[in-house]
Amino acid sequence: MTARVAVIGLGYFSHFHLAAWAAHPDAELVGVTDLDPARNAWAAATFGAQAFEDAAGVLAQNPDIVDIVAPPPAHAALIRQSLARGRVIICQKPYCTSIAEAAAVTAEAEAAGTTVVIHENFRFQPWHRTLGQVLHAGELGQIFQARFYLRPGDGRGANAYLDRQPAFRTMERLLVHETGVHFIDLFRWLLGEITHVYADLRQLNPVLAGEDAGVLMMDHAGGAQSVFDGNRLADHATDNPRRTMGEMWIEGARGTVRLDGAGRIWRRAFGAQDEEAVPLVAAVDDAVFGGGCVAALIDHVVAARAAGAGFENTAAAYLPVMRATEAAYQSAETGRKVAVGPSA
Repeated sequence: MTARVAVIGLGYFSHFHLAAWAAHPDAELVGVTDLDPARNAWAAATFGAQAFEDAAGVLAQNPDIVDIVAPPPAHAALIRQSLARGRVIICQKPYCTSIAEAAAVTAEAEAAGTTVVIHENFRFQPWHRTLGQVLHAGELGQIFQARFYLRPGDGRGANAYLDRQPAFRTMERLLVHETGVHFIDLFRWLLGEITHVYADLRQLNPVLAGEDAGVLMMDHAGGAQSVFDGNRLADHATDNPRRTMGEMWIEGARGTVRLDGAGRIWRRAFGAQDEEAVPLVAAVDDAVFGGGCVAALIDHVVAARAAGAGFENTAAAYLPVMRATEAAYQSAETGRKVAVGPSA
């Protein structure tokens, strides 16, 4: 069953979406659109897609899947414009401009019979899928804690982010809202519901409007604690700092698993001196972002649509991630641990 796909928004990250759709054997790219005519021309020339002047034009092609890669201020209107029973909408993160707006649009989509999936791709990176398999199979027993050290080393100097994502420079909320949210979602998927958040955030590069370093601690309903320790000016041991963007440790009653900067997983049993390599559950495509996580997410959506169920990261399931993100900023402002839950 070939899925007819439309892509709305052709900024920097859309290249990864378009390449994945164009290569998918069960998808047909029926149209793209952006407010910038030059971007439309680029997408048409590069991917052979028909470009339309606006969303109405591309939606008139009756796509089965609408992939929204536009900025958050455009999300609500584009989702509402794209609603159709049986259709699947993929929407980039950050999702909408507020929790209230996201909740309202999510409810409207559910009422219309439209599935909205948030393009939260870090959980689809091959090393994180491997960690998920290890943890969800109970191989580590009770999980005590997990910690990720974000060290991409890309936020230094007066020209930070100008070459790739200049919008980062003016975001009043950067480290957690734009990047840390990936790990809020990841740790919630790996460890369970987040109940409390404590955050200490700071700005190191004065050319930025938002925070670029800090520590975020999360309590999970099952008793585990996770730590996101981010510093965009520091780096880690790797030949490609954007592959994993850092390193991770997860410790449980039966042992520890570790992610290194090469995207390899290592496991050490409790009491043992040596580590053993854990084979990844999926191949790594090092030529694209995150080892091929965009294509993996797209594969998942196409397969779930064909099966009629089983979508990960639906908009409704993503709202607790947004609440935990908001709680992080409340904590940073007040200096207190903040309670958060799926219905907070």
